[in-house]
Amino acid sequence: MSKSTSWYPPLSVDGSRTGVVSHAGATVLLRAAEKTGLSRHLSTGLTPWRKPLATHDPGKILLDLAVAVAVGGDCLADINQIRADPGVFGPVASDPTVSRLISTLATEAPAALSAINSARAAARAQAWTAAGTAAPNHDRDARHPLIIDLDATLVTAHSDKEHATPNWKKGYGFHPLCAFADHQSRRHRRTPRNHVAAR
Repeated sequence: MSKSTSWYPPLSVDGSRTGVVSHAGATVLLRAAEKTGLSRHLSTGLTPWRKPLATHDPGKILLDLAVAVAVGGDCLADINQIRADPGVFGPVASDPTVSRLISTLATEAPAALSAINSARAAARAQAWTAAGTAAPNHDRDARHPLIIDLDATLVTAHSDKEHATPNWKKGYGFHPLCAFADHQSRRHRRTPRNHVAAR
């Protein structure tokens, strides 16, 4: 039996227990990162920024930050949301370690961003290859581009505390911007208005 090289602990579902695991749904993101090779590509791409005796892989730190954002975080310190569940996320870097990595990457931002973008591109290519005809880029070219539909909606989160005021839509809450890939078959496609075409 080969030893697992995953950054994250294996999980199993046991319906006979009563415990609750916070953010267990984030494991979908973790497994997707592993299956598409994103974790491996990030680790390899960020090797130049790993200290010789470092405990934490820079690739895992960035992936942990991405997951922290996905579960509701909005700053570096919110990585503590996943640090609280080592049984799901494994060892998570401390706040000072995270901060030092981001500062280090920032000093060589173009090179670091290039490494991160290359890792993402490789993972995307692997995911879309695995998806086959269901992939967003299947049968797309310059004459029949992939359509990205940009849209936003107000998510209400009302609060009267600390002199809260309505936003520009006269409501309270957040205004997330979403992007949807329109990869219907050509025969059934109609091009919506206000779309952005991307190759």
